Amino acid sequence: MFVSNAYAQAAGAAPAADPTTAMILNLAPFILIFVIMWFLVIRPQQRRVKEHQALIAAIKRGDTVETAGGIIGKVDRVADDELRVEIAPGVLVRVVRGTVTGVRVKGEPAPANDSQT
Repeated sequence: MFVSNAYAQAAGAAPAADPTTAMILNLAPFILIFVIMWFLVIRPQQRRVKEHQALIAAIKRGDTVETAGGIIGKVDRVADDELRVEIAPGVLVRVVRGTVTGVRVKGEPAPANDSQT
């Protein structure tokens, strides 16, 4: 009653966009998210993996090592893929190299854990 019909007019209509340009504009947010994730997640993780591999490769006899299982001991023997670690006087255990999470420098104290108050 009070509303009139509106019809699209051919004159003055916007030109059709190129399909390639439309596809690029639709993919741009996904590409941007991937780039952000690369710099915030993937790249730092790759750096940590390289540092861990260098740490494992540099283990030698006499080093004090920490394992992922919480064992701390002195390296008695180094083999290709495993270590023999002395965790107490006369107690030797075999440890896979990949489980070593840290090598302590001689005289370095254990890290303080403030959550045990």
